[in-house]
Order: sequence, then structure tokens, then C-alpha cells
Amino acid sequence: MAWPDQLIHFVDFEGSTVSGILEYGVVSLRGGEIVAARGRVCAATGRVRPEDVAVHGLDEGATAGAPPFAADFELFAAQRESGPLAAHFANAENTLIKSVWPYARTARDFSREDGATTADWGPWIDTGRLYPQARGSGAPVKLSELVAAEGLQARLDALSAEICPGGRRRYHAALYDALAGALLLLRLAETPGWGDKSLRWLLEHSTLDAGRREGLRQGELF
Repeated sequence: MAWPDQLIHFVDFEGSTVSGILEYGVVSLRGGEIVAARGRVCAATGRVRPEDVAVHGLDEGATAGAPPFAADFELFAAQRESGPLAAHFANAENTLIKSVWPYARTARDFSREDGATTADWGPWIDTGRLYPQARGSGAPVKLSELVAAEGLQARLDALSAEICPGGRRRYHAALYDALAGALLLLRLAETPGWGDKSLRWLLEHSTLDAGRREGLRQGELF
């Protein structure tokens, strides 16, 4: 099965290990289409620094009264069971989700073809690592610049008007960024030499760590 036929959940978080996750967005893909999208703000669990507010626009007042991110374990665990998670430079999302839940429920290890399972949130599909390989080392890596370079900004804005809450239809808003990343992944599915590959191949190419990539090729856990 080619990887675009697998259910994939593109994730973005706003927040930090200091404040906790203040907002999440998840856009689910299958068969070259967006099949679901959801997100919400989450109560801060620590200090929200002014320099972070300047980036994502969320202060403690904006999230007051919302349940904390930790309330949604069932949602994220179920998504991880149904398909791999994806992000743009996934180390940030992986670090944040593990700061709340070090482990997911035991689920399929999508990097292996022998039915093996893992309690890790990964391995992640990472558009931040994939695009330099697909477009060459000179390709932009910043999310907004990459969306513009791929000619996806107008489509992103049109979809965000339908999907994202008012006031959060911009970069550094979680659901908007997740939608941007999902469109980039869909564009890769349309790219010759990319859309016909296996999910395992995509996961291998989502890491630049030679040892980790070799481990994926050999079907080892990491």
C-alpha cells in the first residue's frame, strides 16, 4: 500500500514546556484528501512568557477556563492507534506531547511490517525533513515560506476560512499550521517518485539521523 492511502494525523502545538500546550490542531489525511480536522485552546499549566505570547498570541486569559491538554489523552491515543502522527519539524511536537504523556497506548509500529507494536508516539512523518530531499537543499524550510514556494497559500487561506476559528487563521495558530503542514504532505503525494512509496519508506526519509534511519530500515525500535 502506498503511504497516501494510510490514515495520517498532522499535528501542531502552540505553547512550551514552561507554559504547557496552550493550543493544538490536528488535520487527518487519507487518499489524498483531508478527512477530519479539530483543535482547541488548552489551559496553561505554567507561566506563559511574554515572548511566547508575541509569537502565538495566546496569554493565560485566552485559555482560562479551557480544559488542560492532558484531558485529551483518549483522542491522541486513538489517533496514534489509527495512523502515524506527522508534523513540520516533529521534534518540537514529540517533545511537547511527551512532556504530558511519556507514552501512548501500545499500538502498531508503522515503521515495521511484522505486526510489531510500540508505546512511542513516533516514528513521526516530518515534512521539515522531507521537503529538502524532495525539492533540494535550497528549498525553504520555514513553514510559511515553504507554503508560498509550493503555491499553496491561497488554498490554505480558503480552507482555513472553513476550518479554523476566527482570529486563529494565521501562522503560529495550531489548527492553521496543522492545515498548512497537511497541504504540504498532500503536495508530496502528488510529486513523482514520492506518492507511490510505502509508509515505511516515508518514515525512513523523515529522519536525518543516519543511525535512526538504518534502524528503521532494519525494523528496529527506536
